[in-house]
Amino acid sequence: MSETGRFTILAGIYNAGRPAYPPEVADFILDGMGDPSKLTIADLGAGTGTSSRLLAERGATVYAIEPNAAMRAKAEAAPRVTWIDAPAEHTGLNVSSVDLVTALQAFHWFDRRAAFKEILRILRPNGRAAVVFYERDESDPFTMAYGDIIREYAVDDTERKRADSLEAFRTYEKWKNLRQSWFMNRQALDQAGMADRVKSTSYIPQSGPQSERLRAAVDALFARYAVDGRVNMCLQTLTVTGER
Repeated sequence: MSETGRFTILAGIYNAGRPAYPPEVADFILDGMGDPSKLTIADLGAGTGTSSRLLAERGATVYAIEPNAAMRAKAEAAPRVTWIDAPAEHTGLNVSSVDLVTALQAFHWFDRRAAFKEILRILRPNGRAAVVFYERDESDPFTMAYGDIIREYAVDDTERKRADSLEAFRTYEKWKNLRQSWFMNRQALDQAGMADRVKSTSYIPQSGPQSERLRAAVDALFARYAVDGRVNMCLQTLTVTGER
C-alpha cells in the first residue's frame, strides 16, 4: 500500500483518535514572523486539517496540502484554509509564494529529497519551515505500557522513520537559525476514545487475529489504569524550525 493510501481506511476515525496540538506549538512556529494575518502558509500532509486550522486560527492564510481524498473529505471547513489535492513533493504552488511551510506529524511520509526541493521552491527569501512530531512520553507508566503493546504488534518501522526524518530535517544544510522546543501534552481518553486512538494508528493490524489480540491487550491495559473511566496518554510534542 502507498504511504498516501494507507490513510484512506483511517479517515473516518482520525479526528476522534488523534490528540490536539498544544497551542504553544503555533506560538513557537510563528514567533518572530510578525502579524500572522499577513502570512501565507503551506501545510504539507495536512490530513483532516487539525494543523491547518491551528495556524489559520491565528489569522494566517493556509494552503492545506493533502493528496488523500478520504482525509480531505473529513476535514472541517475553516476560514482562511484552502485545500489543495497534491502531495508534499509537488504542491502546485507558485515559486516563492509562502512565508512558512509546515509538516505536523507528516514529514516521515514524504520523499525527503523531493520535499526539501519543493519547500525551498515555494518559500520566500528568509522564509521558515517547521516540522512537528508528538511522541509518547514513556516516563509515564500507562503510556510506556501502551507503547510496549504498539511495538509488539507494529507491522512496519514507522516510529523509526519519524526519528530518522526529524534528524534529517534538523541537519539539513540549507537551514539557518535552527530552533527546537518540547511541549508536554496529555490526551484524556475514555474507553471509546482509547479504541479510536488505537484504530487511528496506521502501522498496526487493522483486522484479523493479530488485531483482535492487540485490542484485547489495550482493553486490559485500560481497565488496569483507568480512573473514573478515563486514562491520560502523556505526550511530548517536539517542534523544530529552520529558516532559508
